[in-house]
Amino acid sequence: MADAHAPKHDYHLVDPSAWPVIGSVAVFVTAVGAIYYMHGSSPWAMIIGFVGIAYTMIGWWRDVIIEAQRGDHKPVVQLHLRYGMIMFIASEVMFFVAWFWAYFDASLFPGNDIMFARAAATGGVWPPVGIETFDPWHLPFINTLILLTSGTTATWAHHALQHGDRKGLKQGLLLTVILGVLFTCLQAYEYSHAAFGFSGNIYGATFFMATGFHGFHVIIGTIFLAVCLGRAMSGHFTEKHHFGFEAAAWYWHFVDVVWLFLFVSIYVVGAGTPAAH
Repeated sequence: MADAHAPKHDYHLVDPSAWPVIGSVAVFVTAVGAIYYMHGSSPWAMIIGFVGIAYTMIGWWRDVIIEAQRGDHKPVVQLHLRYGMIMFIASEVMFFVAWFWAYFDASLFPGNDIMFARAAATGGVWPPVGIETFDPWHLPFINTLILLTSGTTATWAHHALQHGDRKGLKQGLLLTVILGVLFTCLQAYEYSHAAFGFSGNIYGATFFMATGFHGFHVIIGTIFLAVCLGRAMSGHFTEKHHFGFEAAAWYWHFVDVVWLFLFVSIYVVGAGTPAAH
């Protein structure tokens, strides 16, 4: 009788779940709360919405982990999960393309005759007149080394897992998480010493949107890897079944590559000759 109820295919039909509904309500509350907050109302609706989103993410991914540990993720399911992660990273690439587009459009054509307001705002040069940029070979370069090193430790952890070295897996993941936190702390320190603000100038707007969203992705990736570290401590990953860690590693390498483009284009090439600090 048990065999009669066994699945006849390699696919996983998920159990009924309330998470899509809960997540949709949370996103709606967050959006409405943010609109009201931007118009001077209390931020509590937006905060409650954020809490709902976090609750949904934790609960939904917990269920996915349970499915993986239960053996529901057969090879074909893992393949499709990989396709899904690739599509997600591709969408993130396009997200950053938008910010790079905004930055390059402003920096390459600061005095465009058609863009009268832009020419007036920048003085026809880039960086705009009156903007004191960061020295790219100070904190930005240190952060570049930190992030590149974190990519190396993440690769070390992946290699260790593939060869059954659980100690190396844990050590590599721990170092990657520490480096991710260090990057975020140094970026926050850098922001606190910026000689320009977010509003009132096109340089600050494009700079903080591009680097700020990257910093947000670093925080997400650090949390992602920290969860993987916790799972590694619990013995969840094996040499053959570790897509959760692979997804985190892919995401982290994507964050590394985006930062390299940001460092070269915004901090080095686009900053002109920085003033002495």
